[in-house]
Amino acid sequence: VALRGCGGAWRQGWQQSAGRARPGPSPGPGPGPGVSPRGQRTAACSARGGAVPAGKSGLAPWVPVVGLEIHAQISSNSKLFSGSQVQFAAPPNSLVSFFDASLPGTLPVLNRRCVEAAVMTGLALNCSINKKSLFDRKHYFYADLPAGYQITQQRVPIAVNGSLSYSLYKDNKMSQMVTKTVRIKQIQLEQDSGKSLHDDTRSQTLVDLNRAGVGLMEVVMEHDMCCGEEAAAAARELQLILQTLGSSQAVMAEGQLRVDANVSVHHPGEPYGVRTEVKNINSIRFLAKAVDYEIQRQIEELEDGGTILNETRAFDSKLGCTVPMRDKEGKQDYRFMPEPNLPPLILYDAKSLPANMNHQQVINIDWIHERLPDLPSVKREKLVEQYGILPEHSFTLLNEEGLAEFFENVVKQTRMKPKKVIGWVLQDLLSYLKQRSLTVKESPVSYFLLADLLNLLEKEEISSTAAKHVLAELWKGEGKTPLEIVKEQKLQLLEDQKELEQICQAVIDRHENE
Repeated sequence: VALRGCGGAWRQGWQQSAGRARPGPSPGPGPGPGVSPRGQRTAACSARGGAVPAGKSGLAPWVPVVGLEIHAQISSNSKLFSGSQVQFAAPPNSLVSFFDASLPGTLPVLNRRCVEAAVMTGLALNCSINKKSLFDRKHYFYADLPAGYQITQQRVPIAVNGSLSYSLYKDNKMSQMVTKTVRIKQIQLEQDSGKSLHDDTRSQTLVDLNRAGVGLMEVVMEHDMCCGEEAAAAARELQLILQTLGSSQAVMAEGQLRVDANVSVHHPGEPYGVRTEVKNINSIRFLAKAVDYEIQRQIEELEDGGTILNETRAFDSKLGCTVPMRDKEGKQDYRFMPEPNLPPLILYDAKSLPANMNHQQVINIDWIHERLPDLPSVKREKLVEQYGILPEHSFTLLNEEGLAEFFENVVKQTRMKPKKVIGWVLQDLLSYLKQRSLTVKESPVSYFLLADLLNLLEKEEISSTAAKHVLAELWKGEGKTPLEIVKEQKLQLLEDQKELEQICQAVIDRHENE
């Protein structure tokens, strides 16, 4: 379901500022000059019903600023620089090559599929693709990083300067939607680290290197968001785009999409406040909660005369709050340096592609661009145009995996108008699935069973009340068709005029006084 506009529960405790925010200098990704005027963001958030809360004194509002760094695991059979297989939940340390374990003398070999996935994602996010990008070493020492460094793209990433449009409900009204845009600073290719499993009982840490070296795309979003709902809506839209492209499965439950949120607050016209980073959020719902909680925490801390530390925090989903992990006061020196074992990554377009070049040995940006599938925004427009449904219905259809295809299959198999079908799919089918935590694929009612039922209703062989009853019987998954259930339970509408008259006459005869 498309996410609601800014107006989270935490804001109810803050007084609304009586005056409008003053325009200030333009912010960029951090403290300093940038693109989007701060005053515009303040006014926009205020217009959506309380996204810019006043302090306890009520003198001046606070402007929350939110940016995201999203790590998406690339959908590939092998790792970024080795031939090791990529498989979720494989036995520990069973998918580790000599290179993954960083044995001396091993060298990286770049995975073509990972590069194509990054280019595809960059094009879908309106980025400029760098025809020449570079790899770097980011040094830090941890048990699950055997080499002591991560290969990434710090200086010249594969894609830069993009944008992502996302929609959310305005003022919590389901019928009103607002579309917003967040700037994409860059997309870079990098290795994932291994996984550390902390065993408190035995006071030891176990290391699983299966994930070490798996290809990631890091998508860096600028600080153009102002609340949890906006951050969640942007992350969800990116997730849909990645799944549509096939560049990442983006299953958050399997760690294939991990979100870091940078959060700060300041008064309008003042410099940005000190930001905190909430790391490794693994759920869209938790992302909204974590951001809103962190905004509230920072405002309360500043109102009480405290200071905000530049620190890394984690979101505790059970407690619903963020907790400190480590501070960044002494900024870590990652000692970035060019990766000596990898040459620059050179890409081509139709104009720059040499005539005598083997097409199997190069990556053609234009060739990939021509083969991009319809993105979620285009699919929504087509659903609205083709079937006459409401825009908010198109968001729900695409947000639930497999639901749009289910709806279209029902429409093809039934005589009922799409505007009526959508009600049955969203109100009856989807609500049942939600109540039982089932996916569309797990539904005991297939699209052709629902279509058969709606055909009976459309031909006026049964009433809408009877149809609801038949649907309830279909949920039991006993293998019966709608028609069989109707006949067994005698739910057909009577069409014989004489039979109806006899029933009416019998009722009258039995109740003469009435």
